[in-house]
Amino acid sequence: MYNFEDELTCPICYSIFEDPRVLPCSHTFCRNCLENVLQASGNFYIWRPLRIPLKCPNCRSIIEIASTGIESLPVNFALRAIIEKYQQEDHPDIVTCPEHYRQPLNVYCLLDKKLVCGHCLTIGQHHGHPIDDLQSAYLKEKDTPQKLLEQLTDTHWTDLTCLIEKLEEEKSHSEKMVQGDKEVVLQYFKELSDILEQKKKNFLTALSDVGNLINQEYTPQIERIREMRKQQLELMTLTTSLQEESPLKFLEKVDDVRQRVQILKQSPLPEVQRIEIYPRVSQVLKEDWSITEIGQIKKLLIPEMKISSTRMPCSWPADEKEVEFFKILNIVIVTLISVILMLILFFNQHIITFLNEITSMCFFEVSLSVYQSLSNNLHSLKKMLYHTLYLLKDFMWKIVFR
Repeated sequence: MYNFEDELTCPICYSIFEDPRVLPCSHTFCRNCLENVLQASGNFYIWRPLRIPLKCPNCRSIIEIASTGIESLPVNFALRAIIEKYQQEDHPDIVTCPEHYRQPLNVYCLLDKKLVCGHCLTIGQHHGHPIDDLQSAYLKEKDTPQKLLEQLTDTHWTDLTCLIEKLEEEKSHSEKMVQGDKEVVLQYFKELSDILEQKKKNFLTALSDVGNLINQEYTPQIERIREMRKQQLELMTLTTSLQEESPLKFLEKVDDVRQRVQILKQSPLPEVQRIEIYPRVSQVLKEDWSITEIGQIKKLLIPEMKISSTRMPCSWPADEKEVEFFKILNIVIVTLISVILMLILFFNQHIITFLNEITSMCFFEVSLSVYQSLSNNLHSLKKMLYHTLYLLKDFMWKIVFR
């Protein structure tokens, strides 16, 4: 099939014959190829005006053709029919040019070292390049791969092998580093998660303890008041039933009602007190925990939560004098707390000594400890002052308004 294809290839353009014309010397060429040859040689020959000379590109014979030019040459119908049939059939074993449809790659370009078709040489990007036929190019390049391979010595092969081994070692080392870093990350965040989980449990435990304290503070009072209310309801029911009793039974029971009412009247009612929780968790998380570096969280201490009760009046004062009195009382309380705090900071020599030594200690841990200790002390002081001032308020209230 390869030789048969060569028979269908124009020796000028190396493409499949297009409109093949046969010369008197029996050689066949494409019509366009012959016209190019005739045009190139027309300026160098002076001949009889009725005949045009043409040198055969194959055998170099001088041929006279009619003045009408290449059109006067006969068509090689047999060859054209073979070409048409050949082009209608599929030839999977024949490699064709990707740029020119159905043109076989049958020429070797010496400049670009690649196979080309005839159209690549005449109208394509390989126009004017030196060429060679396939068989000749094959014989010339047949031993080239072996010669090129001989340039790669055994030393080069050894170098490549050693280089591969080194690259594999470095790759393995780098992968181990990455894996080690992954394990460090997992361990770090596991420890951090454990710390946070433990801190959360400690917070919840502290809040549960505070809840128990609140329950212990309010529940007995609530039960006592409910019992007193129950007794009052029983007295109301008893009083209603006495109205229907006979005078004898009425007189027997009325003294019992009198005594029970007297007991209820003399029973002191508990004061309604508001429970304060200190410190508040939201404040601790916002002011301490939210601004703390992750690595320092484990050093944070869970604050000791306490509760304190402040007596709440059952009814608010409606008189303008009473309202004004409470305003003045609040101002006095705040002023006293501020003055006491300033006196403590000014006269307490231990605090001054501590501030001088703080530079040689861990600032974070010490400042947190001081903050919590000072907060607890101030809270206790506040509780004591409120209790004292409320007693003072009751005393002044009786003097001023009663």
